Amino acid sequence: MSFVTVSCAEFVDVLASKAPVPGGGGASALVGAIGAALGNMVGSLTVGKKKYADVEADIIALMEKTTALQKELLRLVDQDAVVFEPLSKAYGIPKDDPNREKIMEEALNAACSVPLDIMRCCAKAIDLVAEFAEKGSALAISDAAVGAVFLNAALQGASFNVFINTKSMVDRQNAEKLEAEADALLKEYTQKAESIAAGVCKKLRS
Repeated sequence: MSFVTVSCAEFVDVLASKAPVPGGGGASALVGAIGAALGNMVGSLTVGKKKYADVEADIIALMEKTTALQKELLRLVDQDAVVFEPLSKAYGIPKDDPNREKIMEEALNAACSVPLDIMRCCAKAIDLVAEFAEKGSALAISDAAVGAVFLNAALQGASFNVFINTKSMVDRQNAEKLEAEADALLKEYTQKAESIAAGVCKKLRS
């Protein structure tokens, strides 16, 4: 089942149920895709306006990059469910099974890979939304701020799905490497997203 092709109501209903997927990872990817789409909304409302003719080429280039991230984040909604299935099965392996640890470690690594990809995509999208907020139509800067807030939420949400899996890893060196990347993305891009939103808020309230 593709969670991307169902209606919003269906997605939310399944999310609220006891079904193991979609969960926080898939929800984070969807929120990230919406955040990226809001960046593109700013671009769409800027292109073709005489007032912004001097930045139109930049905006079009930004929209191409953002569209790619938007599509990738939607793909990751489903991919998060794909990588969770082997992990859920691994937890059911008897503890005295000699292969359990190896299978668990592989499943935990796979389960970490998607939320890290979500975080990477959100970080790139935050960079792009910063440009939309700076160069885009003044009439749409509130949408850039909302996009930044959503991407920040998706970034942080995906990080929890990294940390819950690294916590169970036996290979602590690998776990710490994955955690370090997640921490670095959080440190840089949470601050950047908050700065975008604060900057827009200042313009709207002045």
